[in-house]
Amino acid sequence: MFKQILEGIVENTPGGVGAVLMGYDGIAIEQHVVEGDDVDLQLVAIEYSNVVKEIRNTAEILGTGELQEVSVKTGRYFVILYAVAPEYFVALTVTRAGNFGKGRYLLMRDAPRLREALS
Repeated sequence: MFKQILEGIVENTPGGVGAVLMGYDGIAIEQHVVEGDDVDLQLVAIEYSNVVKEIRNTAEILGTGELQEVSVKTGRYFVILYAVAPEYFVALTVTRAGNFGKGRYLLMRDAPRLREALS
């Protein structure tokens, strides 16, 4: 089920490179990667999971509410880290020429399905 949802998000996002469903502990549950790209999405998600954990903890300390989304813009990619459950998030990677907004929309749209599949 996870694989199909992630595949739908990536394939329907223009410029989508891949998506990883991961725990904040850095353990990947499932991923879908478009062939031909040289980025290690699992490694990207692991490294960003540490950053997201810190941001999540800071939001809790400040009482600003639960973390929902973090976006990172690099020279080659947009990486959208979207919380789908208290212990899980999706890291969606999109090329800079891709459609960042569509990727965000699809993550928001499909987050309830991922959340349901996790329970």
